[in-house]
Amino acid sequence: MAKASWLKNAPITEALLDIRVKAPSHLDLSRLASFQDAVKDQYPIKQNRVAWHGSLKLQPGVSPKIETSEGPQGYIFFSGDRNQAVQARMDGFSFSRLKPYKTWDSLRTEARELWRRYIEVVAPEAITRIALRYINRLEIPLPVRDFKEYVLTVPDIAPDLPQGLANFFMRLVLPEPSLKAMAIITETMEAPGGEGAILPMIFDIEELRTFKNDIFFGSITEKMKELFL
Repeated sequence: MAKASWLKNAPITEALLDIRVKAPSHLDLSRLASFQDAVKDQYPIKQNRVAWHGSLKLQPGVSPKIETSEGPQGYIFFSGDRNQAVQARMDGFSFSRLKPYKTWDSLRTEARELWRRYIEVVAPEAITRIALRYINRLEIPLPVRDFKEYVLTVPDIAPDLPQGLANFFMRLVLPEPSLKAMAIITETMEAPGGEGAILPMIFDIEELRTFKNDIFFGSITEKMKELFL
């Protein structure tokens, strides 16, 4: 397994910790709104968090029927510079940090304090899911002949097919029995920027930190790592 290392110019564009909970039946939106009372100095901007649901009903001889509904689910509170956000929802809590990403220690410390505030307000009955999500934007210098010069986890094209790749979307789900966890890896490409000098590649890893590091550093080459040192 490739060794994790500190990157001076980490390609992380967003890091997010999400905790899903079973809330008490008496919880309401006014109670969730009070979460901001304790954090308003650091998170003064409030927005509603709306949940949307849709369903498609199919019956023989009847036209398909689409039913949709939406309703308030909680609130998102942003820091003044909008680089950090915390969600207080009926079904859970989230904390995210946008670029520039600092360190895991700073993310963990801030998230722990905000989670403590959430517990005080909501008093959840149980935690049902914990997820850690990192979105990395890897800017690969062009021209590139082989993705595997930089990234090892990429689609393989059958040798008899044209080898040019204009775009792709790939999703992998990797179990880790020792952690009783699952890692979800999503990769895609954006249109080249900088007059064709850079090919942006989005590498989204959703799981716990150590497992995430194993996946990320095991998926890139030393040549890719050098771009962030």
